[in-house]
Amino acid sequence: MLDPNSTRDVGPRTGTPLWLYLAVVTTAGGGLLGASLYLYGLDRLQQLSTMPLVWLMLCMVVIGELRPIASPRRTPDQGAPTSLPFSFALLVSFGLPVAALVQAVASVIAGVARGQAPHRVAFNIAQYVLSFGVAQAVLSLLVSQEAAAPRPVSGADLAGVGLAGAVYFVCNLALVDSAVAVHERVPMAATLRKDLTQRLFVHGVLLSLAPLVSVSMTHEIWLVPLFFFPLAALYTSATLSVKREHQANHDELTGLANRKLLILRTQEALTEAQQRRNRVGLLLLDLDRFKEVNDTLGHPTGDRLLQTVARRLTHSVRPGDLVARLGGDEFAVLLPQVRDAASAREVAARLRVSLAEPMRLDGMDFDLEASVGIALYPNHAPDFELLMQRADVAMYVAKERRTGVELYEPDKDRNSTARLSLFGELRRALVDDELLMHYQPKMGLADQRAVGLEALVRWNHPQRGVLNPEDFVPLVEQSYLMRSFTHEVLERTLPQIARWWDEGVRLPVAVNLSARELLDPTLPDIVAAALRRHGVAPRALRLEISERVMVAEADAITPTMLALADLGVALVLDDFGTGYFTLARLNGLPVDEIKMDESFVRRSLADPDGHLIVQSAVDLVGTLGMRAVAEGVESQGVVDDMRSMGCYAAQGRYFAAPLQAGDVVGWLVEHGGLEPPASYIAPASSEEHTRSA
Repeated sequence: MLDPNSTRDVGPRTGTPLWLYLAVVTTAGGGLLGASLYLYGLDRLQQLSTMPLVWLMLCMVVIGELRPIASPRRTPDQGAPTSLPFSFALLVSFGLPVAALVQAVASVIAGVARGQAPHRVAFNIAQYVLSFGVAQAVLSLLVSQEAAAPRPVSGADLAGVGLAGAVYFVCNLALVDSAVAVHERVPMAATLRKDLTQRLFVHGVLLSLAPLVSVSMTHEIWLVPLFFFPLAALYTSATLSVKREHQANHDELTGLANRKLLILRTQEALTEAQQRRNRVGLLLLDLDRFKEVNDTLGHPTGDRLLQTVARRLTHSVRPGDLVARLGGDEFAVLLPQVRDAASAREVAARLRVSLAEPMRLDGMDFDLEASVGIALYPNHAPDFELLMQRADVAMYVAKERRTGVELYEPDKDRNSTARLSLFGELRRALVDDELLMHYQPKMGLADQRAVGLEALVRWNHPQRGVLNPEDFVPLVEQSYLMRSFTHEVLERTLPQIARWWDEGVRLPVAVNLSARELLDPTLPDIVAAALRRHGVAPRALRLEISERVMVAEADAITPTMLALADLGVALVLDDFGTGYFTLARLNGLPVDEIKMDESFVRRSLADPDGHLIVQSAVDLVGTLGMRAVAEGVESQGVVDDMRSMGCYAAQGRYFAAPLQAGDVVGWLVEHGGLEPPASYIAPASSEEHTRSA
């Protein structure tokens, strides 16, 4: 059964275009049903009630109405009904009155079982009756109607039955999608294009079974129930497929769209907007002081609160708008069509009002407020990345000024001209081969031998020279170029790892990951594909995760961490000591190393009791089955202290500054305890290398 009003279970307002359309279709369908039954005659209807075949077919149609074949971009009750082979077989063998009556009764039963509103049930019956009516007209012209019902189907009738099925599909598609287009205020063509190929295939399969059902009816009615089994297999397969796609495109906690689906739908909306020259709106919404809820009452309560927020947001947007959860307490709302900035503000205000009503959980009332940033296409940005960035800027302005809702304005975007210039140059840099990879050794403290390398990206800017990560990586993270950036870093690092391992330099190389990368559910697939492409063993790669990410997004990134670990890639917690993360929370997570931040080590060792703090951290790391690594080591004293505490390794300028790829092997041979590879040629004369102070 297809349903144009599945997102709302209340009738449309009287006098609206949707109300007029539904009224016209329902009246026409009801009139055709009444006229056909009147012409059929009461006596023949009474005779039908005594036929076991009719009752059997009614049962099959009811079951089919309750088990539609799911479609990826539609609600569960909007799929193609598995009742279609049986109701269409009734149309072919008995004619319109019987098929329409059985379908109407089945629709009422299914509607009551689902708790659907009367206007929805009436519309469903009407669109079925009208579609059957058009198909009956084709059958009357092309298929012999002389035999008594039930009329058998012969080979000569298949062409006519097939054409009638095609006409039914087109009529049903037009009736239902017209209602959806009016309801969601989108062009009819856009609605028709949704899953058209999939719908055409499924309806074709279902309608092709109708002649077989008709033959079974006329020869042995108890063969009809056997069709239940192939239809059940088709239903189950489609349901599992849709469920897998739903899991890939939706947030597990709230059921809202995730970042991947938001990007896809936004790009579709932008393409449509370019063709029709209309506006697209993107709203970013962040809950104020939500972290206090998690810190005070725990994550389970916070999760339940987020689920309530998701429900309220979903019921506050317009039909056709998309609500997505980006992670934590940050949400996005896509407005595929918006008239102007005032309309977007109206939606944003409605969202804030929906959250303002107190939420009661565990006997407590929660008052939530939200800050909303708005960006419009084409007013503020030409593509998704910039649209998201501009909405993000507006949201933070709303948060800082406590205004609740802000529309993006360039003069409120600090350094926007410079940032946009650098952003455009960065996009070019990813294409024009301007990124460089440097590598810093990590030294084992027990024997002063290299135990690994960390890949550090640099930008060889044509005018500004070589830029360090802090000069441009934050811009990458805010610009949503993260996927392209990660791909480029992997494409530069993995071939170098492969060359080193082929030469016998078998040290794992670590690559840093940002928060936005870890929130991307496709990251494990990207890493796996890159490893295969360059022939690198997973154990040769390590991925470093910042402690700040673990503090803010621990629950959201856990599935990604587990998937990366399943690949065989070791994970490292970086920058420990810069936030409020508790090492005990790592229990059960696939982390192999803890890198203690330079500031944590320096601050702790400078304090009289600091040695005890660092010693406790190192001991706890060991108890959890992990290794402790000290970062930013710049003196022999720190090396001695960390070695005495049982720290596994250290990294910093005391040992070596980040090296260019061509200098790594030579340094490892001279200072890292590496046996010279067979392909290594020592320099004819070299100056004594000194450690950088």
